[in-house]
Amino acid sequence: MATCFSSSSSWLKLQFIIVVFLFAVISSISSPVNGCFTSIFSFGDSVSDTGNLIEISNLEIGKIPHSAFPPNGRTFFHRPTGRFCDGRLVIDFLAEALGLPFLPPYYRYKNAISEKFENDFKQLLRNSLIVMGEIGGNDYSHAFKQGKSIEDVRNFVPPVVDSITSSINELIELGAVTFLVPGNFPIGCSASYLTLFQGSDKDQYDPLTGCLTWLNQFSQHHNQLLRKELEKIRNLHPDINIVYGDYYSTTMRIYNSPNKFGFKETLKACCGTGGVYNYNLSRACGYLPATQCCNDPSSYMSWDGIHYTEAVNRLIANVVFEELMNSIHSLNNLCPALTINKLRMIYPKSEM
Repeated sequence: MATCFSSSSSWLKLQFIIVVFLFAVISSISSPVNGCFTSIFSFGDSVSDTGNLIEISNLEIGKIPHSAFPPNGRTFFHRPTGRFCDGRLVIDFLAEALGLPFLPPYYRYKNAISEKFENDFKQLLRNSLIVMGEIGGNDYSHAFKQGKSIEDVRNFVPPVVDSITSSINELIELGAVTFLVPGNFPIGCSASYLTLFQGSDKDQYDPLTGCLTWLNQFSQHHNQLLRKELEKIRNLHPDINIVYGDYYSTTMRIYNSPNKFGFKETLKACCGTGGVYNYNLSRACGYLPATQCCNDPSSYMSWDGIHYTEAVNRLIANVVFEELMNSIHSLNNLCPALTINKLRMIYPKSEM
């Protein structure tokens, strides 16, 4: 059985309200193929959405998201699935590695899930991998698009991080013991931000990557605060496994050496409607016939100007999976040695 669920919350009320949709995904089968986790719970945004926005739009919003239209899904699924990607997401690769099925949206099966949660919920959480993030990207993006200064947006970081850590603490109380907590991506390399701040002074760009350095420094600020707060939780709960997923460093290694990893285009979106970075907020990938899509998404880092291609997601997942294997001190109890060796054969140690 594989399902996923979604919830929404308003986190920041600092002069205006930012509404963040959290997509929580659970993939569950009666006995895990690889003997590690019975389920994955994934909390995040559109980076990890496997179709909730489509389901929500059918029920509540009325406006179908652009992830419901081609060319989304063209690489692996060969049809749109609600994923903001040409193929699989990081969470999909992690599920594959752990022998769990892909994660369909909760809103498609929410009644069945509600009944399942009522039985042995604490044990279910204890045997699950909780993926808490990436979270915060939408909060910061909304603020920057509203014209907020970098100083103003930095004030949002503590409450965003507090929302993440508070959720972790609540889940610990409910019985969860194993967490993967990814940090934020280098937003200064995103086509959406590069378009928003196009025409910035030359000295604001990294001469090697073309990314906006001050925005990447902002991402690092978020990640540093998040890691600091995670360490506090580790000290309070030494028996809880908390692994930080370093999305920032992983993707920056690709931006710094794209040819090494087979990428020809790092900043320009594969799917878009033209412009320097092939990105336009009002004409997103999939909405119009005018959408321009590259011939080979695997040679691009950016899929739609905001989200990464499957090729990048695969590399991130490989690194994150290795971090899980190396960091969880009780993993041998969760995953037998034979299973770990088998998983490492499937997902060999990354060269990143």
